[in-house]
Amino acid sequence: MVIDGVEVDEFADDPADHVGDLLERIAAGDQGAFAQLYDMISGRVFGLILRVLVDRAQSEEVLQEVFLEIWQSAARFAPKRGQGRTWVLTIAHRRAVDRVRSAQASTDRDVRVGFRDLGVPFDGVAEDVELRWEGRRVVEALRTLPENQREALTLAYYGGYSQSEIAALTATPLGTVKTRMRDGLSRLRTQMGVPA
Repeated sequence: MVIDGVEVDEFADDPADHVGDLLERIAAGDQGAFAQLYDMISGRVFGLILRVLVDRAQSEEVLQEVFLEIWQSAARFAPKRGQGRTWVLTIAHRRAVDRVRSAQASTDRDVRVGFRDLGVPFDGVAEDVELRWEGRRVVEALRTLPENQREALTLAYYGGYSQSEIAALTATPLGTVKTRMRDGLSRLRTQMGVPA
């Protein structure tokens, strides 16, 4: 992609923060900069959201919410605190996680009042039941973790991100991410009754 006459690879570790530059222009109401930002990074943002949500239709909705938030809050971007791409991806990740939490809360309410997911036929296969039970246990165990440990593990195991990518997404030092994951896995083992 070309921005201001310069060829830009949106995935390169370029010291120039082209996304940050666009965010500053967007904060001033520049619609052209917003279109450039969308063209430059929407594929990456959508990929992140899709990895968290899995559902394509919901991911498309969240993508729209993310770019609406960027348009409305670009003035809050602080270039001295980090790269523009990281700021955008953090918004996307938080929106996706919020959607997952909302869906889980809805499911939990339905379970509490006795409703079942009638859209999925029950086939009685023991393996299917066991997998669902185990998945539920993992979700419950994850809920007991502190937020920062839960976020790191969710990004790694459900989002497929490396520890370095998690550090960049959450604006956290790599060593801290590693510690959170190690401590979180240790707590999960304890919660699940799995020997270390």
